[in-house]
Amino acid sequence: MACLSDNTWVGAGASMSVFSKRLSMAEEKQQKDEKVMETKSFIAWPFENVFPVYAKPSLKSDSVLNLVNGLCSDFNDPIWDAIREEAKVEAEKEPILSSFLYASVLAHDCLEKALAFVLVNRLQNPTVLATQLTDIFCNVIMHDKGIRRSIRLDVQAFKDRDPACLSYCSTLLYLKGYHCLQSYRVAHSLWNQGRKVLALTLQSRISEVFGVDIHPAAKIGEGTLLDHGTGAVIGETAIIGNRVSIMHGVTLGGTGKECGDRHPKVSDGALLGACVTILGNIKIGEGAMIAAGSLVLKDVPPHSMAAGTPAKVIGYIDEQDRSLTMKHDATKEIFQHIAVSFGYCRTNGALDQDSRDEVIESLREGCRGMGIKIFWQKQFSPFILTGTNIFHTPCCTYRSIIVFMFFAFLFFLPFCGG
Repeated sequence: MACLSDNTWVGAGASMSVFSKRLSMAEEKQQKDEKVMETKSFIAWPFENVFPVYAKPSLKSDSVLNLVNGLCSDFNDPIWDAIREEAKVEAEKEPILSSFLYASVLAHDCLEKALAFVLVNRLQNPTVLATQLTDIFCNVIMHDKGIRRSIRLDVQAFKDRDPACLSYCSTLLYLKGYHCLQSYRVAHSLWNQGRKVLALTLQSRISEVFGVDIHPAAKIGEGTLLDHGTGAVIGETAIIGNRVSIMHGVTLGGTGKECGDRHPKVSDGALLGACVTILGNIKIGEGAMIAAGSLVLKDVPPHSMAAGTPAKVIGYIDEQDRSLTMKHDATKEIFQHIAVSFGYCRTNGALDQDSRDEVIESLREGCRGMGIKIFWQKQFSPFILTGTNIFHTPCCTYRSIIVFMFFAFLFFLPFCGG
C-alpha cells in the first residue's frame, strides 16, 4: 500500500479546507437565492395561505403574462377602482369574508384577472382543472378587446338596472346572471376561433352550474342585463343587440320546423319580461317591450308593447330604450286608466262630442305620463266614440230584451219542430 508523505498530507488538507469553504459559500448563496425567490413569490402572490394552490391563476406563457401586465396598466379603469374600494370596505365590515375578498378582488391588478379567477372557481371540476381554465380564460379575455369592453358595460348595466344590485363588487362576486353572461362571451370567442369542442364543453358547464343554456354561436351585444340568470335559453342563431334587458325564464328558440337561421333577432334597447317565449326567425324591434309570460310568434314593431299568448301589439312607447327604465307594469296602468274612463261613461250615460273628446284626451294624457301611446282609433276609440250610445239606455233594459227573446225562442221552438 502506498503511503503519503507529510507534505502530501499537508497539501491535501489545504485543498480540502478550500473545497469546504467553497461548498459552504455555495450553500449560503443557494440559501440566499431561495430566500429571494420566496420573497419574490410572496410579493407576486401575497395571499399564499388564503386559498389552495390549485385555485391560483397561472399563466404558463411569458408572452401572455407580459400582455396581461401591459394591458392592465394601459389605462385608468374607474369601474375596477370602484370594485377594489368596495372590496376593501366590505373586508373591514365583515372580517370573516376578508380572505375571500382578497383572493377574489384585491389580489389582482385588473378586472380581467379578477373576473377570470371568479369564473374559474365557479366552473372548475375534477376533470377540467382550475389551472387549465385560468389559462383559457386569461388568454381569451386579454386578447379580445371586445370582451374587455363588454365586461365593463355589462357591470354598469347590472348596477344601473337591477334594484337588488348593491355595488359593482357584488355584481362581480355574486350575481350569476353576470357570471354566465361573461362565461358565454369566452365560449363565443372560442367558437369563433374554431375551437368548437372546447366552446361546447364550457357551454355544458355553464348550463350545469348556472342553469342558463346559451349556445356559444349566439350573438349577444354589450350592456346586456341577464337578470337572475335562471332558466334562460338562447338558441344557436339568435342575435341580441346592445342595451337589452332579459328577465328570468326567457326562451329565444326555434319552431322545430326550420333549419339554418331559425332563432329570434332582438334589437337594441328591448325589454323581455319574465318567462317570455319568442319562437322562430322573427324580429323584436328596437326599444320594444314584451310583457311577462307572453308567447311571441310574429315580428314586433320598434318602440311597441306586446302582450298575450299569442302576443299582440297593444300600444307604443315614447321612451327610446325601454330596457333602461325597466318598467314592467305599464300594461296594468293602461287598463286601469281605460277602466276608469269606461266607468265614467257608464255612470254619466250618453256623452256629447265635447265630453267624448275630454274622455279620450284624459286617457291620452294618463298614458303619455307613462311614456305610452295607445292605438286609440283602432282599438279603444270605437268603444268610446260609437259605443257611448249603449250607455245612454240603462243596462237593465237591454238585459230585459235579451231575456225576453231567449224565452220567446224556447216557447216557439216546439212549434218550429212540428
